[in-house]
Amino acid sequence: RLPNHTLLPGLVEAHAHLFLEGGELDFETRKAYLQQPPTLLLAKAILRFEKLLKLGIVAYRDAGDKDGVGLAISKLYRSPSHPAMPYAESPGAAIHHAGRYGSFMAEPIEDHADPAAVVANRIAQGADRIKLIPTGIISFKRGAVTAKPQMTLDELQAFVAAAKTHGKQTFAHATGDDGIELAIEAGVDSIEHGFFIRDDQLAKLRDRDIAWVPTFAPVQLQVDHAERMGWDAAVVANLQRILDNHAASLAKAQTIGVKIVAGSDAGSCGVAHGLGFLYELELMEKAGLSPLQVINAATGAGARRLGYSEDFGIIKAGSKPRFILTEHDPLATVSNLRLPKTTHFDGKDFISSDTDELSGL
Repeated sequence: RLPNHTLLPGLVEAHAHLFLEGGELDFETRKAYLQQPPTLLLAKAILRFEKLLKLGIVAYRDAGDKDGVGLAISKLYRSPSHPAMPYAESPGAAIHHAGRYGSFMAEPIEDHADPAAVVANRIAQGADRIKLIPTGIISFKRGAVTAKPQMTLDELQAFVAAAKTHGKQTFAHATGDDGIELAIEAGVDSIEHGFFIRDDQLAKLRDRDIAWVPTFAPVQLQVDHAERMGWDAAVVANLQRILDNHAASLAKAQTIGVKIVAGSDAGSCGVAHGLGFLYELELMEKAGLSPLQVINAATGAGARRLGYSEDFGIIKAGSKPRFILTEHDPLATVSNLRLPKTTHFDGKDFISSDTDELSGL
């Protein structure tokens, strides 16, 4: 009997780049990090595992890398004698057009004859699902998405159809309403980021059972560290406007019944693994979701829609024994998930404290 404790499912990070160290803010240091061989990137990623379990993260959906780190971690998890580590899956290299956004994590369509061949290649490499990059990113200086989508509707539909023939879900990096519209019409399983999404598009997500992973953290951290990033007051105002609109869209999505899934884009500049995810949950609460709604997005709601190969994110007979026990009530505020807690994972306890060493995340 633990009357002063709360028991909740372990947290599921639905959008992270396992090959990147997120907490670093210096661009030259980040660039140098990517010059390391994949074997070293993998070794550094493995060092994060126990730290992530202590933070309450029991599962990871990798969002793509071209160096094979995510695939190696996914295979490691499925090996009979893997180390203590969260559930992990990966799409391998994401898919983009040569010369367009995404080269640091993707391989181009042009390497293969057609979308079906691209998907077959990823599946042969061991991809757990297919990651598409139909758009670019936000121009922080202009406060808008300035580039046209890099994929056509026909291409996206072909990728989705090919993935379905292999029994795989698709998820799409989509920012800007034009690109979001294409991804929705193509029938992807989830929209990642979704900045500048329209209310009518939120209704389509709901009606077509497409999940939304809003990823506030990368943009918020540009505001938090504006001086370090070199942003002036005008750029900060652009970023804050984008964040405010995104928050309003999230609140609207919750009200109308969109499936909201929590993911931080960990590995992005300033977004540390684990810690960045906890920050993402706080930003979702700040946007207007209740703590319980945020926890649902970070546990069972997301896990059910994204169709992971194991049953976690919920406490029930037959599901994986992966849960958090804490004396600090997360229903008061999700910020309490930062405080010391015990994460139980498949028979082992990982106990966090205020003195945990959290470098390298």
